Amino acid sequence: MGLAGLLEGERSGRPRRLNDKQIQEVNAVLRRMPREAGLSGNLWDGKTLASWIEQRYGVDLGVRQCQRLFRQLGFRIRKPRPVIAKADPELQKVHKKKLQALRQDDGVDLWATDEVHFQQHGSRCLMWVPPETKDPVLLHHPTRRCVGYFGAVRLRDGKFWFRRETDRFNAATFFEFMRGLRRVSVRTGRRVVVITDNARYHHARLHKDLRERHLADFELDYLPPYSPDLNPIERVWKLTRRRCLHNRYFPSLQEVIDAVEGVFAGWANRNEALRRLCAIT
Repeated sequence: MGLAGLLEGERSGRPRRLNDKQIQEVNAVLRRMPREAGLSGNLWDGKTLASWIEQRYGVDLGVRQCQRLFRQLGFRIRKPRPVIAKADPELQKVHKKKLQALRQDDGVDLWATDEVHFQQHGSRCLMWVPPETKDPVLLHHPTRRCVGYFGAVRLRDGKFWFRRETDRFNAATFFEFMRGLRRVSVRTGRRVVVITDNARYHHARLHKDLRERHLADFELDYLPPYSPDLNPIERVWKLTRRRCLHNRYFPSLQEVIDAVEGVFAGWANRNEALRRLCAIT
């Protein structure tokens, strides 16, 4: 045969365990809940898919093969975004258009405000660890202590303003926060519209006179019920946790305060990162 005999010919490879029709059926069933396919549980994973394929076709595929099949069919691992079930999508759509119009109005400064608690026991998130670390450990303080903040961000330029709250969030403390926010926000000479949710103390009679008296230059815009995702400042709280709280141990509550307010201090003036983060699109 000579040198031609040394050349490697084409190989057919290992035959597929599932044919095209079966792959199409798998693709369709993965778009339903496992319990609708006669299995228990709410999530598809390699083990669940392997179990269904064995029951349906009598084919024993390994978990790794099933995971490759997910990728082959274009599936991705994503964390679901929570949406409150009682929210009204149509009402939210109308209100979002209103906020977009206000954001485009040069005579209006649109602010977003909310309250938040940061816990001393910290929080955990996925992180990269060196290969020699087999079991990463994070200390946390066994306590329920926390610190609360009122916060507001100006959507035009990302300016952030906050007030630490050592007492409870209620009508009286919100009244103090709102008076301070008004002093800060009206300096530009523009009409101020403040996005806020429908917490009961946001509607309290205690500050009704203030709201009505300054309606021409300072107005609260109440979001539709069950619509926290329409409030841009929610993203600021997530960024704060990521910047200074995730995967950290805090022996004292004061250290939480120092970490949080250190981040807040960097946002006291115009901030491009917050401007982009809080954009209404």
